[in-house]
Amino acid sequence: MRQNTHSTLIGYLLWIFGFLGSHRFYYGKPVTGTIWFFTLGLLFVGWIIDLFLIPSMDREADMRFQPGPIDYTLAWILLTFLGVFGVHRMYQGKWITGILYLCTGGLFFVGVLYDFWTLNDQVSVRNVEKSR
Repeated sequence: MRQNTHSTLIGYLLWIFGFLGSHRFYYGKPVTGTIWFFTLGLLFVGWIIDLFLIPSMDREADMRFQPGPIDYTLAWILLTFLGVFGVHRMYQGKWITGILYLCTGGLFFVGVLYDFWTLNDQVSVRNVEKSR
C-alpha cells in the first residue's frame, strides 16, 4: 500500500504557476522543472498538458519518496516562501545550515536553488533516519 507523501491539491495549486516549473519541482522532477522555468512551460503547451499529468506525477512521487514525520508539503511551502531564511532546513532538523541560510540569504540564493532540486530527497533521507 502506498503512502501519501505529496498532495494532489498542492500540485494543482502549484500548477497555476506551473509555467515556471513549480509543480514539477514539487513532484521531484527538477530537470523538467528547470526546463519549464526557462521556456515558460514549453511555451505554455507543456503547462497545459501537465494539467492532466498531475495525478500520475502525484502517484509516482508517493511511490518514490519515503513517508515519515517530516511532511513534504510543509517543507515545500517553507522552502518556497521562506527559503532564504532557512526555515525549511530548520524544520528538517538541520539547524546549522538553517542558521547559515538565515545569515546569508540562503547562501546568497544558490543554496535555495540547490534545495529546489533536492528537497524531496532531503526529506526522504530524514524520514528514513527518523524511522530507525
